[in-house]
Amino acid sequence: MPNLTSKLRSDIVTAPTTIRNASGINLFGKRIKSIIYTMDVAVIANCNADAVLAVYPWTPNTKILNAIATVSNVPILAGIGGGLTKGLRSATVGFFAEENGAQAVVLNAPTTLDTINSVKRVVDVPIIYTVVNQSVDLQERIQAGVKAFNVAGGKQTAQLVSWVRQQIEPFTPNFPIIASGGKTAVSIQQTIDAGANAITFTAYGVTEAVFQKKMELYRQQNN
Repeated sequence: MPNLTSKLRSDIVTAPTTIRNASGINLFGKRIKSIIYTMDVAVIANCNADAVLAVYPWTPNTKILNAIATVSNVPILAGIGGGLTKGLRSATVGFFAEENGAQAVVLNAPTTLDTINSVKRVVDVPIIYTVVNQSVDLQERIQAGVKAFNVAGGKQTAQLVSWVRQQIEPFTPNFPIIASGGKTAVSIQQTIDAGANAITFTAYGVTEAVFQKKMELYRQQNN
């Protein structure tokens, strides 16, 4: 594939090439295979991912989402709670997330059916539910309004994806599954083979690593 770039953008953060083997998910007409998981706006502005997974361990804040929306050139999947933040508050955050450009909202694993129903009543974008183990009734979540699953099972993600696919395929074929792919091409491919349509990848420390590389180059040039 011919590659067009520039000298100033040569350090763009790229998604692992193995993710291209995924089928992808069609979100409002855009095919999404690679989803970068980061809250670093500098990385978001300089990556080639198809979408951004904007979730973090603090109470969802619309100002944070607004900052991400300002720099992102791709769809944003915005976290709106589901644990401590739930019910009407999650629904309210979901409404503002949609107004600020989010093309999907993501609920954490502890999310109740009541919270899913509350969010469904106020948002028009897809609701994504995070699956972390096999203790959840997937069909109940789908019936409540969940449009995709985000599987985050750590080292057991591929196995968990396979379980999710087995549980829902007889009732809802081709249901969208997003999953974390791990750090290696092998683990990413295993997750895809297990049934994931799109893969999230992390970008921890990327800004610092690129900056250190450039500073070392500048030091050598000035010697």
